Amino acid sequence: MTRASNTSSRSTSPAGLGGLVGSEAEAVVGRLRELADSPPLELFRCLSASPKGLTEAEAAVRLAGCGDNQMPAPAEAGLARRVVTAVRSPFVGLLAGLGVVFAALGDARGALTVAAMVALSVGVRLWQHTRSLRSVAALRAQVSVTATVRRRATDGCPPVEREIPSQDVVPGDVVLLAPGDLVPADVRVLAAADLVVDQSTLSGEAVPVSKRVPAPPRTAHHHWRRHPDRRQVAPELVDAPALCFAGTSVVSGTATTVVIATGAQTYAGSIARHTTSAERPESSFDRGVRRVGWTLVRFMLVLVPIVLAVNGAVSGDWARAVMFAVAVAVGLTPEMLPVIVTTNLTRGAVRLARDKVIVKRLNAIQDLAATDVLCVDKTGTLTEDRVAYAHSIDPEGRPDGQAAEYAYLALHFQTGPRDRFDSAIATQLADSADNTKGHPDDRVSAGAEDLLIEAFYQQVDEIGFDPYRRRATVVVRREPGEHVLITKGDPDVVLARCTHAAALGTVTEFGPSDLTRARDVVAAHAKQGMRILAVAIKHCPARYARYGEGDEAGLMLVGFIGFVDPVGEGVADAVRALSRHGVAVKVLTGDNEQVTAHVCAQVGVRVGEIVTGRRIDATDNTALRALVESHTVFAKLTPAHKVRIVAALREGGHVVGFLGDGVNDAPALCTADVGIAADTATDVAKDAADLILLEKDLGVIARGITEGRRTLGNTLKYVHITASSNFGNVLTVLAASVFLPFLPMLPIQLVVQNLLYDTAQLALPWDRVDPAYLRRPRQWDAGGLTRFMLAFGPLSSLFDMATFAVLWWVFHTGTHPALFQTGWFVEGLCSQLLVVFVLRTAVLSWRGARPGRPVLLASLTVALVGLLLPLTALAGPLGMRPLPGGYLLWLAAVLLGYGLAAELAKRLYLRRRLPWW
Repeated sequence: MTRASNTSSRSTSPAGLGGLVGSEAEAVVGRLRELADSPPLELFRCLSASPKGLTEAEAAVRLAGCGDNQMPAPAEAGLARRVVTAVRSPFVGLLAGLGVVFAALGDARGALTVAAMVALSVGVRLWQHTRSLRSVAALRAQVSVTATVRRRATDGCPPVEREIPSQDVVPGDVVLLAPGDLVPADVRVLAAADLVVDQSTLSGEAVPVSKRVPAPPRTAHHHWRRHPDRRQVAPELVDAPALCFAGTSVVSGTATTVVIATGAQTYAGSIARHTTSAERPESSFDRGVRRVGWTLVRFMLVLVPIVLAVNGAVSGDWARAVMFAVAVAVGLTPEMLPVIVTTNLTRGAVRLARDKVIVKRLNAIQDLAATDVLCVDKTGTLTEDRVAYAHSIDPEGRPDGQAAEYAYLALHFQTGPRDRFDSAIATQLADSADNTKGHPDDRVSAGAEDLLIEAFYQQVDEIGFDPYRRRATVVVRREPGEHVLITKGDPDVVLARCTHAAALGTVTEFGPSDLTRARDVVAAHAKQGMRILAVAIKHCPARYARYGEGDEAGLMLVGFIGFVDPVGEGVADAVRALSRHGVAVKVLTGDNEQVTAHVCAQVGVRVGEIVTGRRIDATDNTALRALVESHTVFAKLTPAHKVRIVAALREGGHVVGFLGDGVNDAPALCTADVGIAADTATDVAKDAADLILLEKDLGVIARGITEGRRTLGNTLKYVHITASSNFGNVLTVLAASVFLPFLPMLPIQLVVQNLLYDTAQLALPWDRVDPAYLRRPRQWDAGGLTRFMLAFGPLSSLFDMATFAVLWWVFHTGTHPALFQTGWFVEGLCSQLLVVFVLRTAVLSWRGARPGRPVLLASLTVALVGLLLPLTALAGPLGMRPLPGGYLLWLAAVLLGYGLAAELAKRLYLRRRLPWW
């Protein structure tokens, strides 16, 4: 018997995946359809199987040939793919190119330093990726699934039923299904008794469907010929009455089935294979990093040749000119950028882990920072995805416990499996038996329980629930010679079978006007987001013959029971928090408009006009971009609709997050910038997602977006400040190449200076961020980086030139290049560390968010190391000399002036330009 230790969340979109997958999936669909329509004898011949089951030897051979019955692993699960993912970064490429230059010039120390930085960055990213994959694997390991199969020891032996791990199921196995089972593979029904299957994770259909032995082949083929132009064959396959699919679950009934596909050859497996192998669209983070990387490359491609040409022409020493050019390349390159970015992202992943979020794709944290639209489902996200009893009313909508009393009475004698409505009734009425504080429903519920305790009734017969009938009936004996039929189900089908109604203790005929009023009551409750169950009865003389559907006529309507899917705790607060942070919540659901509108209004999502899937079908892509821009709520959607909506939002310039949990959500999860799934989602959805929530809570996503912006803010502090400082250094080198007879700083000194500075910036992940920065979406902005470099780079260069003047005219270093280079080394390092505290906040430095203690300690420590380095044994290899004591006073004056100038420049920059803060 198939069992699982946890269950999947249910998607509510009402159709399958037609048109969303490629030719491989179409081939799988074709084979499954062929086997679904085959006569039993031909089916077993195709499978080389027997109704008695496979022998153990046959099963072992097939398992070795077909492989384990498991979904395809994500393409990035292998070590080689993870290494490629970790290396694939424009910043890593930039550093690698610089390392090649150092090696070509024979600078082994520089080449080894750059190689160490690249290795550190790649190693951290690889470690984080591997850790997240292990966490996902641990989630999978929590689910232990088995299947009951019919096997024989050898040919001629009688078959026996035994339980095996689901991954050992092979094509041709005869599998027995019972209520509560998870279907282990794609199976064809051979015999069934009232089999009802929940396949919402695959098709998106919220209502369980009935499965049965197939119709004769001629009927099936005739149906197909009548629809030769139908392109979306996948929904038809999912609705095939003779097929049950891997990953679906049995709600009620039993069946004997034969396995026709396992693992990657199943319908869900083909979708998973397509999803995991498809090229993921470039995300917001990928685009931003690529543009910033090319911005730095363009600066280098422009400035390096200029330095080479100017210095070579002025000095005539082209060897020295080449060294100057290398110094410029070193000065422009933020060597630790990949490490800083990765450290920030890893720190963000650790903080998200405290909120029980597994980060599968590290860059998704910064995509969260840029997210300005979050697409969510209604059921299970805005609501708790459960049915709760609300109240019992009479046919005219007045409070009356009679409907609840009869429903509980029928439930007490019901032998079939309980659905969610039954469980809600049982829970509410059991609780209310101990609470009779004057509420009419509570007194009636307690009275119903008393009637059952006093054994006034006995069960006679039952007509079980069927998704096509949408009702269930229980027949009980009330008095000798009298039977009572109690029917409960969908109001549309129950009302059509009523001829009388009972209200206020009076029985009246149920005419057309009464039918209209009853339907108005149902519609009014639907507008309030309620699900309605109609309850009707019929008294008839006792008899021995069994009851059938023909007896469910001439009923007397006793009332309705209302149910709600309660709004999740904290959802309204989360929606408000997202709105305050510039994130629009759009609801994409397969549910109807009335229920969706009511729930959205409860949680604070602006409803407006609701767009349905039918309207999306009639809209081209250009018009759809305008439609999704101006509307918030989308109902009655299929998975294909969700993909189109997400794609249209992205084409409109939005950064989109998508929360989904079913197999049918996998394409949309891959299309979005950030795919999010809960740990209760299907494996296919979790493989497609970037983030996995161990608790499905919208508030966690809101906090995750804030964390993403904090992570991005600390990363961009480094990018902007370092790039502008390095640009200033290059301008200084360019000026020095004209006036100085020697290099102002050796390439190795530049590398060490940048390494010390970058080491201090490794503490930036622990820095605080201005609250204002967290209030709107943030992205990597190459244009903003260029403006920032052009604004603050020359300012840095101006104070470098002031330092040059002091060193040249005050300390007479014209004949002492090592002393000059040491003086600029110390000033350049200290000024870079200082300006971080000025530019890290968008307000006055002493009024903004206080710097994190790790940032302060790291900067002070590195500044002290820089001042003491000329006094150590490393001074000789680095070409340094001790500085005179008087220089420290001039250094303090230069740094003070630079800090004040940077503060003034920041105020002017904020007035004229959009800030990067």
